[in-house]
Amino acid sequence: MSTLREFDAASGLHVGVWEPDGEASATILAVHGITSSHRAWAPLAHQLPDVRIIAPDLRGRGGSRSLPGPYGMARHADDVAALLDELGVDPCVVVGHSMGGYVAVTLAHRHPSLVSRLVLVDGGLPLKGDPSLDPEESLRRTLGPAAERLSRTFTSTEEYRTFWQAHPAFADWTPHLESYVDYDLVSDGGRLHPATSYEAMAADSRDLVTPGNDAVVALRDLAVDATFLRAERGMVDEPGGLFPAAWVAEQVERQPRVRVVEVPDVNHYTITLSDAGASAVADVVREALAAAPV
Repeated sequence: MSTLREFDAASGLHVGVWEPDGEASATILAVHGITSSHRAWAPLAHQLPDVRIIAPDLRGRGGSRSLPGPYGMARHADDVAALLDELGVDPCVVVGHSMGGYVAVTLAHRHPSLVSRLVLVDGGLPLKGDPSLDPEESLRRTLGPAAERLSRTFTSTEEYRTFWQAHPAFADWTPHLESYVDYDLVSDGGRLHPATSYEAMAADSRDLVTPGNDAVVALRDLAVDATFLRAERGMVDEPGGLFPAAWVAEQVERQPRVRVVEVPDVNHYTITLSDAGASAVADVVREALAAAPV
């Protein structure tokens, strides 16, 4: 078993840490996606009860939503590097989901002494855009449902839960998912709305489609071994996934330090937010911990 402890770091980042009841066998850093929070890692903590999991809310999200820009992968990487330094963490395995995968590879590039291995969970590789569209429009269409959610307000926690329960990605409703959704709903002047700053999401989206961006350079020059876990279904549970298998194979052929693990029966969300997805991630994390230099 592990217990979630939350605090604000010196940098202002809000941080969740799952601490084992006994001595931790290892420490990992877990970085969430573009409109997510540290609560996305609760199922992984359940699967790794002996591992200390440090999971910050990135700038502009969750309990860190009031932190101002600039945003972007380099800024997030520097933020989490400062957190690891503050906590005195030795080089560790870094797990990143979705946008968190791009933050993870950028962290390994900018702060190599802090990263021993990377676990990239349906994120961190280039996205396959529509060649008929400019990159920003292609990304806008991919992230459209998430962007639409950020523009809405809700009258109650129950209404927000109902909104998520209708999402095609979530056929099974679990206590972990309910906790994740409840944490994401915040009050501002009497209005209830998702915690992620739209400005932060838009800035990070633009950063990811900028030619030669930090994450692209970091992946090209990757100096640590990484495992990419591919969800077989996408953001709205569509077949093929956010990262089509043939596209992933093409990308990893260019970067031999990345190996691929296929995760069946999960989508882009449930690869972290379900027990089945978290179990697959936990297996790869344990492999990475076993292979990491002591």
